[in-house]
Amino acid sequence: MKIGINLNGFWPGKIGGAETYIRNLIEQLQHLDTPDTYSLLCSEEIITEIPLFDQRFSVKLSAYRKSSTKKFIRSLLWNTINIDILQAEPRYLNYDVVHHPFSLIRKGWERVPSVLTFLDMQHEFYPEYFSVEELRNRREDYRRSAKAATRIIAISQHAKQSLIDHYGVSEEKIDVVYLGSSQAYGTSPNTELMAAVSERFSLTRPFLYYPAATWPHKNHKNLLAALKVMIERYGFDGELVLTGVAANVHQDVLAEIARLGLTDRVRMLGNVDYEVLPLLYALARVMVFPSMFEGFGIPLVEAMSSGCPVACSNAASIPEVVGDAAAMFDPRSIEEMAEVVWRIWESDVVRSGLIEKGLQRARLFDWQEMARQTTRVYVKAVG
Repeated sequence: MKIGINLNGFWPGKIGGAETYIRNLIEQLQHLDTPDTYSLLCSEEIITEIPLFDQRFSVKLSAYRKSSTKKFIRSLLWNTINIDILQAEPRYLNYDVVHHPFSLIRKGWERVPSVLTFLDMQHEFYPEYFSVEELRNRREDYRRSAKAATRIIAISQHAKQSLIDHYGVSEEKIDVVYLGSSQAYGTSPNTELMAAVSERFSLTRPFLYYPAATWPHKNHKNLLAALKVMIERYGFDGELVLTGVAANVHQDVLAEIARLGLTDRVRMLGNVDYEVLPLLYALARVMVFPSMFEGFGIPLVEAMSSGCPVACSNAASIPEVVGDAAAMFDPRSIEEMAEVVWRIWESDVVRSGLIEKGLQRARLFDWQEMARQTTRVYVKAVG
């Protein structure tokens, strides 16, 4: 098969779990022994972002740099005579199937057999987190894309059921393909590297760890309130370490840290390099994940693979991913969150039990198996 992978919408360092997904998908597809050929359709900005080591893979330009003469000419031709000098070329339509991995199929691509990865439907559950325009666009574009797709990959049963319930998508059209975690999270980290990370970030106290961009649904404010309860009621003596991209409520989170008097208890490390993440999981006493909504929740698997006990919310896809290998709480209840996290924090027995269950549970999620299942969906789409 000739397979195109549409990377329109891939912005490194800005799209969270979707970036982890597409990087691992492309890496693992290159390890599979198949006769298929792949073209990555991407813009000039990211043309060197994805490492390619297999001769079956090539890159095709689908957009010019934002500030360039070529982009200006392309826009002029599109706006005046409705011709796209890139996508109108036959090479962009000469595929057996095109994979759209970011929940959207651009208009005009409906004529090509397609696989759509549907990541989540947060906007239907929490419309208040989106602007009026963004909500309108998401509802229109996501519904249209789901209808146009030949096959859909849902990254959880929750995402699949959301498509059925909200958009009326046929169950037979959807394949659930779980995500995974890399081998870096399943190996014992080097003690010298751990010490170097501790020194680099001055991690001198035991800490809770939450890796998440500061989007509203990530629920940082309730976590901070629960941390305050733990300090005042239970005598919590550790820190909370946060990593992730600074998103649209970042300033609100900073203000809340100051308002609650938690400046000396919360460490915000920003968007750290991928190779640092396994070391932070290994150093953490507990990974806490209070998110209100997830299509899957890759950090859950990363933490379990790393032998880091997990306390998490009972929302959306999260219970599906962790099974009985985590202690769960209502993300809206500050009291319950504080009680559950404290129970894990202060008990060696509870932590040990969760670590053992987590390691077993994490074996269910594997990036290479994800890639294999994805190729089977490509075959279904071609028919």
